[in-house]
Formats: sequence, C-alpha cells, structure tokens
Amino acid sequence: MKAQEPAPPRRGLSTPEELLTVPRVMARLQLGRSAVYDLLRTRQLASITLGRARRIPTHALTDFIRTRLDQEAA
Repeated sequence: MKAQEPAPPRRGLSTPEELLTVPRVMARLQLGRSAVYDLLRTRQLASITLGRARRIPTHALTDFIRTRLDQEAA
C-alpha cells in the first residue's frame, strides 16, 4: 500500500502550526508582554481569540514586520 501524501495547506486558512501564542510572539519580536498586548489592542498586530486564548497567525506577524520596515524606509 502506498502512503498517502499530506494535502498541501490551503491559502488563507491557518493550521494550528501557523498560530502563535503571545509568549512566542514576544520571543520573536524580543518585546515584553505589555508591548505585545499594546500592539494587539491598537490592532497593529492582528489576532484571533479561541475561547480565552489569544493567537496570532504567522502571516499577521509577517505583515506587521513588513509594514514596520516599509514605514522605517519611507
């Protein structure tokens, strides 16, 4: 029997591996908890809420970084 290959991820939909916790975003941006929550509160960084848990899609983090780099270059 041939092993079934995993389906490619669908564009626009996040899988659990693509959702980051606040502590992981803190580590990636090297910012404190308050700073990350300020970015979420001001909607500079997009997120979703699952129950009581806040998750940040990896594409939202990438978009945030790209936007900030563009602003710095201008």
